[in-house]
Amino acid sequence: AATNFSSSTDLSCFKLTRAIERRMELVRVVSHNTHKKMVSCLQGHIGAEAEKRHKKLPLTALSQAMVEGGTQLGEDSSIGKMMEVCGEVENRLATELMQHELQMEKEVLDPISQLAEVEIPNILKQRKQLAKLVLDYDSARARWLQATKSIISGTNTQALTAKADLLKEEVDEAMNKVELCKDQLAADMYSFFSKEGDYAHYFITLLEAQADYHRKSLSVLESVLPAIRAQQGRNLPMLKLLLDIFFLT
Repeated sequence: AATNFSSSTDLSCFKLTRAIERRMELVRVVSHNTHKKMVSCLQGHIGAEAEKRHKKLPLTALSQAMVEGGTQLGEDSSIGKMMEVCGEVENRLATELMQHELQMEKEVLDPISQLAEVEIPNILKQRKQLAKLVLDYDSARARWLQATKSIISGTNTQALTAKADLLKEEVDEAMNKVELCKDQLAADMYSFFSKEGDYAHYFITLLEAQADYHRKSLSVLESVLPAIRAQQGRNLPMLKLLLDIFFLT
């Protein structure tokens, strides 16, 4: 049998709790889906150590191919020299990406996963536990009420009274469990909503991390591009001279 609400306040609390549950479940689903999409944006393997993650990045593979190609073409080749230099730059960019993804995993992905897969499910499980405890209380109370009625109509009053007293203890114990679970649930729900601003900040951290990553990557490129362009400029006259000699002879 379901517990009867003793007042409009009980009913209001019940409705509020159900509304909070639905809100938390929605936050869980949205966080879970967003986490999956974030993981799919990573180029490295989530959970891998820094060195292993760096080796598996596409930028690292590009860097290695360019450096190897430059070595094969030799130092006399402008293309070879440029491929080696640019290959080293790509490796630096891969390092920046690796560090960025490690930061993302620690400061954004892990907290969102914890929220969606641990914190909210634990609170929702506690709500189900409370519902079970309420049913246990209702059952114990029904047995106790039946026992008290039996005292009136029964003949062995002493034995029936003793039985009723034991059942009353069960009722009290069941009620204590309900109250403890209800208090803990209320505290956890309050804690969840009081930290909603902290949860929202994960997404600000995402943008801040992305901005920092792009700034560092741009800094790498800007630090080498002038020297690379100057080197290329010095190679062009030599290349023109070689072509002139070739076609004039």
